[in-house]
Amino acid sequence: MFQSRLLAPLRALDRSSRTSLPSAFRTITTTTTTRINTTTLRTPSSLLTTTLTKPTLPQTSFPNIQIRHASHATQGTANRHSRDPAGKRLGAKRTAGEYVVPGCIIFRQRGTKWFPGENCAMGRDHTIYAAQAGYVRYYLDPERHSERKYIGVVFEKDGKLPVPRNAPSRRKLGRVKVRFEVEGEEGVKGGKGDLVAKVGEEGTVVGSVGKVEIQQSEELQLRPGYMYREANWVIGRAAEKAGITAKVYNRKNRWLAWRKRTAKAERAAQMKSLKSKKKGAKKAKK
Repeated sequence: MFQSRLLAPLRALDRSSRTSLPSAFRTITTTTTTRINTTTLRTPSSLLTTTLTKPTLPQTSFPNIQIRHASHATQGTANRHSRDPAGKRLGAKRTAGEYVVPGCIIFRQRGTKWFPGENCAMGRDHTIYAAQAGYVRYYLDPERHSERKYIGVVFEKDGKLPVPRNAPSRRKLGRVKVRFEVEGEEGVKGGKGDLVAKVGEEGTVVGSVGKVEIQQSEELQLRPGYMYREANWVIGRAAEKAGITAKVYNRKNRWLAWRKRTAKAERAAQMKSLKSKKKGAKKAKK
């Protein structure tokens, strides 16, 4: 029974060794199989010892041994190149001499490499844009700053920046900054008072009226919005008119401080009890 079970694998091993193994190893396997067939199959103990013993193989190279190498790269390197963020499209959007309209972006930047000059403004992300319609100019202004570079807008195509010192800065429609002076203390162009518009049969007529001194009266006056109310300064001086004076606060008067503190605590407790009563009434209704 044991012999039929052991001979089949040993014969298969013998066939494979004859075809692939060297001649020295074939002799060793042949001697071991004949020895098992003649003597060792009778006793189980000798069978165990014979099967556990390994024959000494000669130091020869096996030609059929294959080595497995990695077929693809390690994990993680495939997404290495996708981490580079997209460009933010910084830099100049309009060249010098190009026509722009209000709100047109001229230069995008991170930080203040360029500063807003004449008729330009800067956004919160340091973007310089046009505040007026005109032509773009990149320039330096040593009188304002020795190292800063500015971007401005001029209204004429042949206009230059910076403007001369103390010269009025040009604005839209060719206007300049001029100091406005009133020709008389009483009004403009010799008038006597404010301008008032009247609507009549001929239409709306604008004329000037003399100043009217408003007399303060004790009665309540009709305020704008059709409500009767005194002026704020009148309300503020009511105590002074009535002759009421407040006592000077004394930090050392601890008796007065204790009374205020206890009154405040009692008021808080009273409000708390009222809230609890309201909650109890709502629960009872439900």
